[in-house]
Amino acid sequence: MRKLTYCAALLLVATRAALAQDLSTIQAHNERFAAAFNSGDFAAVARLYAEDARILPPGAEMMQGREAIQGYWTAAADTVGNAKLTAIEVKPMGESHAREIGKFTLKTKGDSPQEIVGKYIVIWQKKGEDWQIADDIWNINN
Repeated sequence: MRKLTYCAALLLVATRAALAQDLSTIQAHNERFAAAFNSGDFAAVARLYAEDARILPPGAEMMQGREAIQGYWTAAADTVGNAKLTAIEVKPMGESHAREIGKFTLKTKGDSPQEIVGKYIVIWQKKGEDWQIADDIWNINN
């Protein structure tokens, strides 16, 4: 019984460490996304998505594939910038997927920039040792 308790405790500690590592890993990807978006490198933004990824933007049709996703973010950058993404929670969904809940801020471009605040859910999939966005949906808090 003591061995079973010890193994369960060890597994719990290891699982918590893995979860924390996944949150920091996903946040690092979020920071790469924001840096690429803010610098206008939309090809780099698209490479963070899986080849068959989908985005579900507010007020627009669902889009699938890196080319369509790159086009979406390229056009979005005409009106918004200064993206910041913050992972709030990352929950494993098996060995190769994770669900992230987060929040974002953007600033509109123009004479009177305004901050846009919103939230999102991303489904990440692990490809080899790296994580890619599989599905991405967001909306604003207004």
